[in-house]
Amino acid sequence: MLANWKRLKENDSFKNNFVLRAKIIALIRDFFYKEGFLEVETPSMVAFPGMEPYLDPMKVSLNLLEEKNIPASLITSPEYAMKKILAGGFSKIFQICKSFRAGEAIDSLHNPEFTILEWYRTHADYKDIMNDFEGLMAHVARGVTDLKIKYQGSEIDLAPPWERLTMREAFQKYAKMNLDEVLDRESIERVVKEKGYEVYPNDSFDDIFFKIFLSEIEPHLGKNKPTILMDWPRQMAALSKVKADDPRYAERFEVYAGGMELGNAFTELIDPDEQRERLQKDKESRKKMGKDIYEIDEDFIDALRSGFPPAGGIAVGVDRIVMLFLDTKNIEDVLFFPARQIFNL
Repeated sequence: MLANWKRLKENDSFKNNFVLRAKIIALIRDFFYKEGFLEVETPSMVAFPGMEPYLDPMKVSLNLLEEKNIPASLITSPEYAMKKILAGGFSKIFQICKSFRAGEAIDSLHNPEFTILEWYRTHADYKDIMNDFEGLMAHVARGVTDLKIKYQGSEIDLAPPWERLTMREAFQKYAKMNLDEVLDRESIERVVKEKGYEVYPNDSFDDIFFKIFLSEIEPHLGKNKPTILMDWPRQMAALSKVKADDPRYAERFEVYAGGMELGNAFTELIDPDEQRERLQKDKESRKKMGKDIYEIDEDFIDALRSGFPPAGGIAVGVDRIVMLFLDTKNIEDVLFFPARQIFNL
């Protein structure tokens, strides 16, 4: 495998990938500065990592002079810390930083260390974040090329408004399933088996859901316009608020372009008691899955209890945005030092 620094020496086109990457990141900052957001910095190493059952933090430790070995983790996302900043009184914040995830395959879309963009605004919901994302991508597109870009043989028009599709609509359109009727494990297992998928006794609702989603829905998303896939089942609410008019679903969305997920957003859950209950359930799920479990970040709960305002927020993969504009399917084409090369994998 030719190291990327050697590719830089031999290939001017490859070298230009990183010129464009730097320009894209500068344009992202420019957009948020113009919109009145404050850029913040939060720790990469924390005592209490996120509790999501399907994300695994990287474990490290503090070896202090007092000979105390204190366990710590690298962040999977700066979300908790950024919400604490909102609790402190700032209303519009963003951050571009490194995040780390263990337990995932190293492949064309995933690197254990990656660059993440997160922004949050108070007195807002997930629809405000949708508008932000549309404006951000249009701003970047105008700065580097045009609103219409080529990606893997297709033309994608980034001009707002984008396609907005509920998860219920997506299941009906692409999988010919009425999602309302399969919002419990028993029902979705029956339908998925009828479709010919194999279901194992230990599969959760999420596991079964994604058998359909990844095979029959995700490949269709964002083909000619980015797709905002919104209103996820309540079981998959994560840190998002449940919809007031239909509590079976949550105010969560993901954005797709060219079949590739770019970001994951919420109307933020701000009820401290419900948040604690969800984190406890996540903790129990991790235990059942045989994964490391962590204590709840009580400082995060205190921040919510302090009178936290309504808010919306999102996490976006910066590397994937760069991939989109460079028309590449391989994340290693936009990283100076991919993990496979660092660790000779």
